[in-house]
Amino acid sequence: MLDGHGDDVYRYDREIVSNFSSNVYNQTDLSGLKKYLSTQLGLIATYPHPEAASLQQKIAAKNAIPPGSVCVTNGSIESIYLIAQAFQNMCSGILIPTFSEYADACNIHKHQVKYIYTLDGVGEFDVVWLCNPNNPTGRVYDKIYLMEVISRHPDVCFVLDQVYESFVIKPVFSSAEAMVMPNVILLHSLTKKYAIPGLRLGYVTAHEDLVCRLRMQRMPWSVNSMAIAAGHYLLDQDGPLDISSYLREKERLFAALQSINDLDVFHSDTHFMLLRLRRGKAVDMKEFLANEYGILIRDASNFQGLNESYVRIATQTPAENNMLVEAVREWFAKP
Repeated sequence: MLDGHGDDVYRYDREIVSNFSSNVYNQTDLSGLKKYLSTQLGLIATYPHPEAASLQQKIAAKNAIPPGSVCVTNGSIESIYLIAQAFQNMCSGILIPTFSEYADACNIHKHQVKYIYTLDGVGEFDVVWLCNPNNPTGRVYDKIYLMEVISRHPDVCFVLDQVYESFVIKPVFSSAEAMVMPNVILLHSLTKKYAIPGLRLGYVTAHEDLVCRLRMQRMPWSVNSMAIAAGHYLLDQDGPLDISSYLREKERLFAALQSINDLDVFHSDTHFMLLRLRRGKAVDMKEFLANEYGILIRDASNFQGLNESYVRIATQTPAENNMLVEAVREWFAKP
């Protein structure tokens, strides 16, 4: 695992009051979930189902697909490592810049890894890893284009990491579309959608043959009882997220940051965005903001394909966003 993911609040003695470093919206109301889980504490005295079957069935019903096309995982991270293990000793192409865990998992399971910047020539790979919406850029790849590429390469397994799918308006693949394609694996995250990173809850949807291949690699009881209970509660309470207003606030923050000299802000289709410092280093800005303001951002210099000039931020509340903009202005104004 790469040292330097976001949300490293534990590194700081000063209280972090605004966390822009994780792509989880920190203002989500979890009071109902907390109250419910307080009534489920008896679950810690018994083993969960080895494969979280009840939650798997609920997810399948919600997406109108067979239960055999769903695999519930301990966050999307487990699914990444399961896929790498299921395809071990093969050749993987990873579209960068992107999440480092794809490469980490592939290297552990002895893949030949090649970093790519486009989907041209992907026929040389056994597996292609693509984050969509992409982390850290926030880009959503055109769905029709992706379908054309996938259909042209039936012998390549395309891993589409859609953990941020709930935070975009642009179309992405549905589980029903993926399950009929024998070379597509979709990764999903309840962690991201419901802001529960401490519970670790994700799932895979794919053709039943691919899901069976993954299940053969997994250890039993990887998803704990409280996470399963939380998944049931959240899916029962599920409703449409107010993405439009959230993305409007992202655009407002985008414009405010774009007005700052010495800062490039890259367009994003989702709630987080990538910034490039025209002068100074990301690590120095991060330390200044954390120590002076209690604001935490993501130093993005360790993404493959980026350098020490890049940071990533995730949109928070208007008040927090305003504070961030002023703090960044102050950092650039320093002699």
